[in-house]
Amino acid sequence: MMSLSDLEILTLIQDPKTRDKGYRLLISAYQKRVYHIIRKMVIVHEDADDITQNTFIKAFKNLENFHSNSSLFTWLYRIATNESLNFLEKKKRRFFFPIEDHEEVMKNYIDESYHIDGEEIDRRLQKSLLNLPQKQRLVFNLKYFEDLSYDEISKITDTSVGALKASYHHAVKKIENELKQE
Repeated sequence: MMSLSDLEILTLIQDPKTRDKGYRLLISAYQKRVYHIIRKMVIVHEDADDITQNTFIKAFKNLENFHSNSSLFTWLYRIATNESLNFLEKKKRRFFFPIEDHEEVMKNYIDESYHIDGEEIDRRLQKSLLNLPQKQRLVFNLKYFEDLSYDEISKITDTSVGALKASYHHAVKKIENELKQE
């Protein structure tokens, strides 16, 4: 299940003499990928940075709970997606945002941010993703942008493969319909 590099990283982390090196290797190996999946969920660069940092802090604190029945990548992505979803829920509650207002703020950020690369079609896609329910958006991002298999997504989200396929199908249909209307 785990790649040799995962085993090496874990071995380094478990030895007090090499723990810091192991943590640096863990961050180096997975930080960019974790950041990108978080960014696709929360849109705002600064929020994604904070959540990425929180993801690794949580991982470091709970490494003894990691079981090698999955890869470090899958385990970190599960933490990252949970942190992203929790962040979005807290943000809505803290500012008493109706979800539509929060989505409008994120859509404006897509238009105005220099952190968002790409052509107009990329911006339109990002905006249409904001109209999806959070779970569908997560599944779409993991499948479409991260090119993960349904089995990998199932481990990350703790959802059946059948339910994931249905979520992805519904997400794609909603996105297609929205892009056709524009």
